Amino acid sequence: MKSFQRFALTPGEPAGIGPDLCLLLARAAQPQILIAIASCSLLEQRAAQLALQIKLVPVTPAAWPVQPAQAGTLYVWETPLPAASVQAGILDPCNSSYVLETLSRAGQGCLAGDFAGMITAPVHKGVINEAGIPFSGHTEFLAELTGTEQVVMMLATRNLRVALVTTHLPLAKVAEAITDQRLEKVTRILHADLINKFGIAEPRILVCGLNPHAGEGGHLGREEIDIIEPCLQRLRSEGMNLIGPLPADTLFTPRNLEHCDAVLAMYHDQGLPVLKYQGFGAAVNVTLGLPIIRTSVDHGTALELAGTGRIDTGSLQVALETAYRMAESRL
Repeated sequence: MKSFQRFALTPGEPAGIGPDLCLLLARAAQPQILIAIASCSLLEQRAAQLALQIKLVPVTPAAWPVQPAQAGTLYVWETPLPAASVQAGILDPCNSSYVLETLSRAGQGCLAGDFAGMITAPVHKGVINEAGIPFSGHTEFLAELTGTEQVVMMLATRNLRVALVTTHLPLAKVAEAITDQRLEKVTRILHADLINKFGIAEPRILVCGLNPHAGEGGHLGREEIDIIEPCLQRLRSEGMNLIGPLPADTLFTPRNLEHCDAVLAMYHDQGLPVLKYQGFGAAVNVTLGLPIIRTSVDHGTALELAGTGRIDTGSLQVALETAYRMAESRL
């Protein structure tokens, strides 16, 4: 008898498209055991709005299922929703504690070995903060939950991975944030997780320079000379296959990317516009450095589309496929 792995799926903001995505996804069978950590009443309400016939099967840690659900069926670990009802597209701060509880259950379940990984639909940071709960995002929340000091954001399509040295910083603050210590930590995490979670024995990583033309020999900035190249050379001496720093405007060409396992970009809008141009709607957000597997969609809550049925499940499907492959690579 084949052995299956369990994965947690969190629907995110209840007024957004996360519940819709979970239900639409359940129309087809999954190759692994997928458990939505959610309110059954919310899913029932949204299914009725979408005219979907999805059978919800309650499950608990006391008796996890051992087979994947059939097409048209969704396993649900019931998580109570504070609000009596949810109106698609209308945020309610009262439900913020519910959103964080689903994340806590998924994360703790991964740590305990109940789940091989977790896949997250989008949350709405603003409404959680309006509820008086300090929250800066999934990544930071899960880092604190798992006691992880440093994590790395990586987005990926089916044929390109881009990790970031810095994430959500104003452009004016990026250069000062590119330190030897940060660059070394991020590179080590990226390299280790490509091996341990993606099963790539000898990762080949292309590294962007910070400045135009990678600094033009110091004429357009010295970060490449003073910080990036010395750090990369030190890590190369340990056996890492690091190419760069390369000018970002020519790095993302088919010839360069042909044998590349990942690109390391210095800042958010250096690498992600290229990746999203190539695969928006079919990309996945992966948090590296965590002791657990966590993938997510590459889009937001799309409140205006909740309950309409006019959404694409492509990104969530890629997030699931990526989590499944990562879990297999860890075996």
